[in-house]
Amino acid sequence: MIDKSSASITEVLSHIKDGSTIMIGGFGTAGQPAELIDGLLDLGIKDLTIVSNNAGNGDYGLAKLLKAGAVKKVICSF
Repeated sequence: MIDKSSASITEVLSHIKDGSTIMIGGFGTAGQPAELIDGLLDLGIKDLTIVSNNAGNGDYGLAKLLKAGAVKKVICSF
């Protein structure tokens, strides 16, 4: 089996480009990867497709990406 674990957020972010599809766990803001979301914003990555259970709200979690215009499409179950 391929080991897909990573030692750092910098390494993870280096694989994400404009137009990528990212699956983000958590429920609401609980359990969402704040470092990943902030890193995407810092790098200015855009046109993302996000797969999650909801689109978030307020100024936290996925809502930050939506407000920044970084998301092209959201696929969610709730």
